Amino acid sequence: MNNANPDSLVSTSWLADHVAAPDIRIVDGTFYLPTEGKSARAEYQKQHILGAVFFDIDEIADSDTDLPHMLPSPEKFSSRVRRLGLGDGNRIVVYDANGMGAARVWWTFRVFGHRDVAVLDGGMRKWLAEGRPIEDLPPMPRERHFTAQFNNLLVRNKGQVRANLGTSREQVLDARSRGRFAGTEPEPRAGLRSGHIPGSCNLPAGMVMDPADGTFLPPDILKKRFEEAGIDLDRPVITSCGSGVTAATLAFALHLIGHDDVAVYDGSWSEWGRAGDTPVETT
Repeated sequence: MNNANPDSLVSTSWLADHVAAPDIRIVDGTFYLPTEGKSARAEYQKQHILGAVFFDIDEIADSDTDLPHMLPSPEKFSSRVRRLGLGDGNRIVVYDANGMGAARVWWTFRVFGHRDVAVLDGGMRKWLAEGRPIEDLPPMPRERHFTAQFNNLLVRNKGQVRANLGTSREQVLDARSRGRFAGTEPEPRAGLRSGHIPGSCNLPAGMVMDPADGTFLPPDILKKRFEEAGIDLDRPVITSCGSGVTAATLAFALHLIGHDDVAVYDGSWSEWGRAGDTPVETT
């Protein structure tokens, strides 16, 4: 089985050959969980792929909510990425340092209408293992126009997920660990209940990647992983996680096997797991 969307995943060797191409823009989308005690921006400033700009998912976000890194308005997104030199006509390649963040940035650009965006397979981890060049110089991007067109088909909110409980039209797939899904491990964010959205399936995001080098698994194995998790690949899917980051990793993996009827629940467990009127299951 071949990758159904081959342009969405690029190899380190491909990027090395195109790193200076005039239409290519490289983006570091690394994200760390609050419990990890690391700054993605500080790590970027220490070392990044040549010419890469840093996409801060906590800053390019909706500042009018206390939920973490929710999607910003189209106007804010357009303003921020223009300053990063990312715009119409660019082929954007996103990477991260730890398997978290790149797919979220990939998904965010697609939400705002930019489809020429890809993920670097294996990310910074594989790039460094291969001895490829890095730098610590601050980028000096030229501002570029970005036309934001919001695609609401790629996003779900709490009300839509709640309504889906009654219809089951869309399958809900949770990217958190088995223990967090089952309610036997604590959540990394304080004040959240334990468990999962009723009726949802579970596939930890790490299970779509090769643990040896962080690359995405071959399409035939990805297909098997989704099916073993209980997903019918002929039906639409909503992906969820702790805060909408690794949910995008599962959405990206589904995209690789040609399943594009997928939306990300942006608020994810940071919203659903709060004390309130949302039902919770544990197993």
